[in-house]
Amino acid sequence: MDVGGNIGGILSQKSGEVYSIAPDAMVFKAIEMMAEKNVGALLVMKGQKLVGVLSERDYTRKVFLRGKSSKETRVDEIMSKDVFTTTSLEGVDKCLALMTDKHIRHLPVVEGGKVIGVVSIGDLVKHVISCQSAAIAHLESYIAGGYSG
Repeated sequence: MDVGGNIGGILSQKSGEVYSIAPDAMVFKAIEMMAEKNVGALLVMKGQKLVGVLSERDYTRKVFLRGKSSKETRVDEIMSKDVFTTTSLEGVDKCLALMTDKHIRHLPVVEGGKVIGVVSIGDLVKHVISCQSAAIAHLESYIAGGYSG
């Protein structure tokens, strides 16, 4: 299915804020930040370098279910280190396929080695729904005789 559009278009609709945490921070601080910012993941940054992603899933599986303490566990102990990234020019359909194939929910957007944003699976699904709604409205208009093209 050709969804149309690229990641840059989706990023332009977002606030542009990228929430991150240092690898040596405690998981408790990361969970607090996720709750405060209402996000499901944080980028783990060492200075300007992306070194991992910490998600609610990482916390649940690697801290909570194992009976560890979030106040005594460092972010770099549980973060996902194999980070997939994309660029602003990448197509939405390719990113959806990547996220589905790799079972990831957050995709950092990198340009010239610098993180410029993050897209979530929710962002992409909203985009797809918007595209489909626009196509349906266009078809309904055409069927009703309103086509001007």
